[in-house]
Amino acid sequence: MKYISTRGQAPALNFEDVLLTGLASDGGLYVPETLPKFLPEQISAWASLNYAELAEKVITPFVADSIPAQDLHRIIQDTYAGFSHTAVAPIQQLGANEWVMELFHGPTLAFKDFALQLLGRLLDYVLAKRDERAVIVGATSGDTGSAAIEGCCPCENVDIFIMHPHNRVSEVQRRQMTTVISDNVFNLAVEGNFDDCQAMVKACFANQEFLQGKARLVAVNSINWARIMAQVVYYFYAAIHLGAPHRSVSFSVPTGNFGDIFAGYIARQMGLPINQLVVATNRNDILHRFISGNQYAKEQLHPTLSPSMDIMISSNFERLLFDLHGRNGQAIAGLMEQFNEQGTISIESYRWEQAQQLFSSCRVSDEETVSTINQVYAETGYLLDPHTAIGVKAARSCRTNQAAPMVTLATAHPVKFPDAILQAGLASPALPHHLTDLFERQERYQVLENKLADVQQYIQTHGRFFK
Repeated sequence: MKYISTRGQAPALNFEDVLLTGLASDGGLYVPETLPKFLPEQISAWASLNYAELAEKVITPFVADSIPAQDLHRIIQDTYAGFSHTAVAPIQQLGANEWVMELFHGPTLAFKDFALQLLGRLLDYVLAKRDERAVIVGATSGDTGSAAIEGCCPCENVDIFIMHPHNRVSEVQRRQMTTVISDNVFNLAVEGNFDDCQAMVKACFANQEFLQGKARLVAVNSINWARIMAQVVYYFYAAIHLGAPHRSVSFSVPTGNFGDIFAGYIARQMGLPINQLVVATNRNDILHRFISGNQYAKEQLHPTLSPSMDIMISSNFERLLFDLHGRNGQAIAGLMEQFNEQGTISIESYRWEQAQQLFSSCRVSDEETVSTINQVYAETGYLLDPHTAIGVKAARSCRTNQAAPMVTLATAHPVKFPDAILQAGLASPALPHHLTDLFERQERYQVLENKLADVQQYIQTHGRFFK
């Protein structure tokens, strides 16, 4: 399988090269040239598979011949063996035909573990085969950083530098990153917001001279196609367990960067019968404003009770725009240039109407988030984290087909966000066993000004491959 850039000017690459490249050389994002398609009888035959077995079926066509089948099998088995629930992504019922899929049973209690536990293993495998070294520079609004660190800290061939916005992630999220004391792990608290951190990641990819040719730069944010690929699996897993392909299933996805719900879009393109995809946003609602009004425009970023979604520029949205424009890379390059210059874009009405056919959307306030946490707990005794509560509220507001099961992706464990739980008048749950001493562990991180030169200088000074 070949991968092409959304901006049309970068060379097509195989999976191994895309894994190590991240952002394309023309500034675009890599997507498969063609998607694998699964027939209903194939999907039906997967009903008895466990999560890792299903992941192997879904992922193999994307990897093609880049990794031998027996090695890919071992990598996938090792990835999901470390999850704390034997179902890996268990499904819990909230009401009549209403469900949540728990994506927080990985080591860092968030959905990012599904992709980043796999990504770390894939990176180390490919780098070892090539006898190469890599520097990861990533940005996080909370969960990506800890999941990336957990996935990559055992890697012998990787140094990982994760930027988070200083004082803008929850304490549990910060400590999950900063208490991993390893020679190849570096946490940077940047005096800015998530979008500032993400902009510096993109700037690093645009000009990699600061690496001095001593290592290659690799992305762990969802601009890396391997992240999307891994997330496609749990859509198949939930849908099959709720009756697919014999009936269609709907999903509500709390999202800021558009990666998680884009994986659902890909699953539908691959043949999974998805009835509805609901984009659930908080106050930082650039995606909702586009889907509801054809306005993709930067506005002021507002801190909320759902910090992992406090994002104003949704990096993966470019992948959807690429498809909406008939995979015309030149058109996307022009749109992205306009967005960078003016901070706003709209698209032709008929393309926007196609987006509305693909997605519903809803914006949920902090007050509605707290109310939903309280309501669901009163109805069921089930405790939602604030991001999942946004998904549940959006699902209930946007649902168009009561016959289709509605699944909200439960993207994080509620223990990570005690402020929202307390505001709902409820007691925050205890930390899981493997994190009971989290608040006693030593922290290590560096506060830096919001300056690209300072970040790159820190990498050169502290990275193992520069010594």
